[in-house]
Amino acid sequence: MSQLDTPRTGDAVGYPDAAARVRRGGAWWNDQHVRSLLYQAGVLLAVILIIGWFASNAMSNLAKAGIATGFGFLNREAGFGIGENLIEYSPANTYGRALVVGFLNTIKVAIVGCILTTFLGTFLGILRLSTNPLLARLMSGYIELIRNIPLLLQLFFWYALVITFPPPRQALNPIDGVFLSNRGIKVPGVVVDDSHWWVAGAVVVGAVGTYLFHRWSKARQAATGQRASILPAAAGLLIGLPIVIGLLVGAPFDLDVPELKGFNFSGGLTLSPEFAALLIGLTVYTAAFVAEIVRAGILSVNKGQWEAAEALGIRRPRVLRLIVLPQALRIIVPPMTSTYLNYTKNSSLAIAIGYPDLVSVANTTMNQTGQPIEAIAIFMSVYLTLSLLISAFMNWYNKKISLRER
Repeated sequence: MSQLDTPRTGDAVGYPDAAARVRRGGAWWNDQHVRSLLYQAGVLLAVILIIGWFASNAMSNLAKAGIATGFGFLNREAGFGIGENLIEYSPANTYGRALVVGFLNTIKVAIVGCILTTFLGTFLGILRLSTNPLLARLMSGYIELIRNIPLLLQLFFWYALVITFPPPRQALNPIDGVFLSNRGIKVPGVVVDDSHWWVAGAVVVGAVGTYLFHRWSKARQAATGQRASILPAAAGLLIGLPIVIGLLVGAPFDLDVPELKGFNFSGGLTLSPEFAALLIGLTVYTAAFVAEIVRAGILSVNKGQWEAAEALGIRRPRVLRLIVLPQALRIIVPPMTSTYLNYTKNSSLAIAIGYPDLVSVANTTMNQTGQPIEAIAIFMSVYLTLSLLISAFMNWYNKKISLRER
């Protein structure tokens, strides 16, 4: 028999070919690849059966104890108030709306905090590499101190500090229009009007226009070696266009400055003591980890990049911004994904200082309705969804900035 007539005894990954074995009289269940698939299917089926048994047992025991099950409680009246809410809410609303309010409070902390953490952590990471030994050591001491104190203790510290501010009549006024009191932090706000929707639309259009101009500028640079400055175009689209639209529709641009009236302030925006303590605590704690990530990313860039740029007469800040940081991003982004996930999940510690986030509202709902399984399942599902969305976005961004082989 020639080599071409010899039956094939293995595939590309080293497993015997099942069809060839059957043709030679072998049983398909003796094929290693087939057996591995059967084992995996068996394990998956066993896991499903175990979960089903636990669920059935739990439902049976709850029914025997006379405990209601299901999510029908979401349509019942909540009967409790929530101190902070981004949408209209009263105790007469349903448990479902109360959970939405808690979810929005969690989102508010996560979005604002992740943005502040990114800027603060990047700034601290750059200072950690300063050529000034005193500044570098101070940053190193800060990072080591903050990272080695439990987050919960830091939240207690910041909350205790915020509530020790003087009462509104003796409020601290570090900056004109900003007041610090035991009722929270008051800052100026913008007078909101329906016409501001036109201004918001102009901002979105300006952002899209700036992005398109940036892409056109890069394409022009690749083709001709000349790149148009993006700063004037961005200023015109992001600032000038909204102002022009606002003037055309008559949108007010007045500031709502807080004023002391009676025993409290009126007007402006209020950061409650709970929100302020949670935001400061989470941001300060997480920024220490971001600083180390940024430092590691910058150090991963070859020193020859610095030396070559400085030999061309480029100043160090521009070298850092235009040459080093874009390359360091490929090292920084993957661990930053975990940092953002941790920040979002750590916000659940808000219950310890009384901030009405999703966990706090779900805990109250659970105590009043006596349906802990459903309440826990809701906020577990919400945190899982948020984590998957953050991971998907960061993976997309990481893929976008990654090096592409040509």
